[in-house]
Amino acid sequence: MPESSSSPLLRRRLRQGRDRLATALITAGGIGVIAAVMAIGVFLVVEVLPLFWSASPEAPQVDLDALWQPQTYPGLEAPAHRWQPALPDSDPGPRFGMAPLAWGTLEAAAWSLVIAVPLALGAAAHSALFMSRRLRAHLKPTLELMEALPGVVIGFLAGLVLAPWLERHLGLGLTLLLVLPLGLVLGGALWSRLPPRLRRWLPLGWSALWLLPWLLLLWALARWLAPGLEGWWFGGDLRGWLAATLRLDYTNRNAIIVGMAMGFAVMPSIYALAEDALSGVPSSLSEGAQALGATRWQTLWRVVLPAAGPGVFSAVMIGAGRAVGETMIVLMASGNTALMTASPFDGLRSMAASIAIELPEAAPGGTHYRLLLLAALLLFIFTFMVNTLAEVVRTRLRRRYRRLGDPS
Repeated sequence: MPESSSSPLLRRRLRQGRDRLATALITAGGIGVIAAVMAIGVFLVVEVLPLFWSASPEAPQVDLDALWQPQTYPGLEAPAHRWQPALPDSDPGPRFGMAPLAWGTLEAAAWSLVIAVPLALGAAAHSALFMSRRLRAHLKPTLELMEALPGVVIGFLAGLVLAPWLERHLGLGLTLLLVLPLGLVLGGALWSRLPPRLRRWLPLGWSALWLLPWLLLLWALARWLAPGLEGWWFGGDLRGWLAATLRLDYTNRNAIIVGMAMGFAVMPSIYALAEDALSGVPSSLSEGAQALGATRWQTLWRVVLPAAGPGVFSAVMIGAGRAVGETMIVLMASGNTALMTASPFDGLRSMAASIAIELPEAAPGGTHYRLLLLAALLLFIFTFMVNTLAEVVRTRLRRRYRRLGDPS
């Protein structure tokens, strides 16, 4: 009897010991991650501070106005922003204006969000509210797996495949931009006017599949219309028309290419988080709205989206944080020209790309080296603030759902 009673007690103690060990390891891992992040921030701050408080010849003090305000340079009639750390001996000194890098970073992130946010949120809304459960169970994991694609692969395809193709078929790209949205709206209008028997053969929950032939038809229509539209509107040469009429020079690798590639890269993360937020809205809200006579669109726009708004905002913010910190896509698809122009057809240069290119060649402790670490510190602060804001919003969303789901 004593041996039989001690055996369960021993197993219970072993189980409690394993639980305590697992808890300790998880806690240590969390503390280690926090300590590593704080150590990175402290290291960057310590390395950057000599830029503004040092008087050594190797790393003289840097004026903030020289970094962010236009400066007068030899050979230029007006003050300008320039980032040119390596100049020939005949040129008087490097030019360390960081405004072009900040502009390029924000421009690349903005174009990627312009492309990714509508597509990702539209896919998330359709997947959460309209798609068949069977189809959703297969498509959602596939779309989420797209996030695992390496940025270097996406940048390689954007720089060596997409950019030359769009340069050769610029008129087709513009035609697709016009035809695809109008064609999708037309397809929805035609579907709504089909007889009920035909609509049962084309259910809304499976539209992600039966719309594929329609998209191929729109692609073929755009290819057929592109030469005629380019010849009618732009004299047969859209690129020449842009240069002659709008004074816009089209470069092979530009902000549009970066936006398309980075939009494709950040779209899965925005989709996954937004879809979770929309799916997490209590079904009683949408069912109650439809019971009161609201259509599916009215339920989505006036009930589900306001309830899931914090989660959707969190998804967009996390996507923006990744877009700002992306390195390889911008490095391979942007042309790496430090320009401050509003034209989407010009190249750009981001902070992350500059760090990747120039840090191995910068002398440790020098001005160029510390300015690159200043760019890294700015990226670190921005990403930290965006992720913190997204987490705060997500916490508030979770509390709201808990209150909505409380039966009392």
